[in-house]
Amino acid sequence: MNHSRLARYLAILAAAMLGLFSQFSHADAPTAMKQAMQKVVFQVSDNDPKKWDLTLNNARNVQQELGAGQVDIEVVVYGPGIAMLKQESPAADRIDQAEKAGIRIVACQNTMKAQKLTKEEMLGTIGYVPAGVVELMKKQQEGYAYIRP
Repeated sequence: MNHSRLARYLAILAAAMLGLFSQFSHADAPTAMKQAMQKVVFQVSDNDPKKWDLTLNNARNVQQELGAGQVDIEVVVYGPGIAMLKQESPAADRIDQAEKAGIRIVACQNTMKAQKLTKEEMLGTIGYVPAGVVELMKKQQEGYAYIRP
């Protein structure tokens, strides 16, 4: 076998081996490593405990289905819905449980300003964003799925 033929044969063999190695390394990779982190943002703008229950149930279901460590969840609250983030809210316990489970809940500061609410009146575990609608826009641009229950 001459050198050019041998070189060609070795190049074909190397390419075939590389292709096989690539197939096995992807096939054997754990499922969790194959899946990208999922991202979802929920909008709550209603002052309705049933809407909050639905939203928090949806968020919990997403965590159960995908795995809490495989999904980034944020609930953006503005308008009348912000009343549910006050300390005396009927949803306070559920919101606290959700945040302990890794679900971020953020209040719109524009709404708070319009309703003359202070952070001292709000649940102590929530976060804040300057503008709820803008936060929703940013999250969608970052690839978050948008859900409005």
